[in-house]
Amino acid sequence: MNNNFFKNIESKTGVNMKDILELANSLQNANFKDEKTVRSVIRRVSQIAGKSVPKQTEDKIVQSIVKDGKQLDFNTLSNMINKK
Repeated sequence: MNNNFFKNIESKTGVNMKDILELANSLQNANFKDEKTVRSVIRRVSQIAGKSVPKQTEDKIVQSIVKDGKQLDFNTLSNMINKK
């Protein structure tokens, strides 16, 4: 992809594209049936986004993904993290 594209996204979101790409690479072979893995991903996304995730919200996300089989994608995580 074009370097200007990433710089534009970084300037609009404040999120470092290197962090996003590293996270995406780490997700490729991750086991999302493993609670520890899912919690790690939630914490990493939270860190990148600069938003804390309360324990109760983290627990709901983990249950939704691990126990209920909900698909894990950035939109799903973002929506769950941003829910009030």
